Amino acid sequence: MLILADVRFDDVAHLLARYDLQLQRVDDGHPIPGSYWGECEAGLIGSTVYARSDTPLHSLLHEASHLIVLPPERRAAVHTDATDSVEEEDAVCVLQALLGDVLPGVGHERVLADMDAWGYTFRLGSARAYFEDDADNAWRWLHARGLADLNLRKICLPGS
Repeated sequence: MLILADVRFDDVAHLLARYDLQLQRVDDGHPIPGSYWGECEAGLIGSTVYARSDTPLHSLLHEASHLIVLPPERRAAVHTDATDSVEEEDAVCVLQALLGDVLPGVGHERVLADMDAWGYTFRLGSARAYFEDDADNAWRWLHARGLADLNLRKICLPGS
């Protein structure tokens, strides 16, 4: 499973900054503020994603995706749990994989594999099967908000 230490921190911070988010490094061994799952899992408070070097990259991308899909005025109220609906959660699972495509040496395939290794569950049995064959509503949800191109099945980055 890829962890934050396996990628360049600055690459991840720059990606999040494109969405007006901050990535805050937490010292190893310290609790992660705003972590829903605890231990090494990423945390959220306002527009900041918190992570340690041992934070799984898929966790960081998942939590960042929750903030990305929210309008900026709603981000300020976020603390630990950002889920608004099942539809949003489904879209976040797709978006986190798409964010992996933007990070050098990562890609959506690796994010999806790490999601499976972590224990995400999907109707068709895997994150990849969900992403490729069962996420049409999530793709439409992201497309309607300008976050993904439905036809190309790619991320739409701000400023591109």
